[in-house]
This record gives sequence, structure tokens and C-alpha cells, in this order.
Amino acid sequence: MLLSITRTHDELSIVCPEKSVPAAITAEGDPKAERGWSGLRVAGVLDFSLTGVIAQLTETLAAVGITVFTLATYDTDYILIRHESLERAARALRLEGHTVEGL
Repeated sequence: MLLSITRTHDELSIVCPEKSVPAAITAEGDPKAERGWSGLRVAGVLDFSLTGVIAQLTETLAAVGITVFTLATYDTDYILIRHESLERAARALRLEGHTVEGL
């Protein structure tokens, strides 16, 4: 399960499974909820000295018109993709030689 809580000066952002969000919270109003995202996890622990991992993946997805939302943790990164684009994203990533599992 992916759960991310980020606090900035301007907002509090919570990324969590849709089932955890009350139905009364919608994309309109305050607070807001945007539903319909699936997450892909970059496999393995990413050393901080690695560069370009997310750039390479998101460039591949941008080239086929797929919107992404990225999150990073200490160990790895996550790319969130709209449900309706998930299969197309997996296909594009595989064509570039990436392994996509667990869809």
C-alpha cells in the first residue's frame, strides 16, 4: 500500500488508496480528491547517486502522451498513472526495455 503525506507552506497533500477516501470528498470543494490513479513502483533500492531514472521513465511516457504524478521515498520512486492509461504506459515502457510487472 502506498501512503504519502506531504506538508508544504500552502497545502497538505495525502496520496492513499481510493477506498480510504470518503465518497463525499470530490474533485470540487475543499478538501479535494482526485480518483482514478494507479501506481508503478521503480523496482529495487535507488542509490542517491543514480541520476536520470525518473527522467528516462517519464520521457518515455510523455512521448506517448501519458500524464504522470511522481512520488519519491528514501528507497525508491513511484509513478502514478491514470487507470485508463495504465496498459498503454506499460506497453511503452516495455518497448523501451523496462520490465513492468503486477498489472
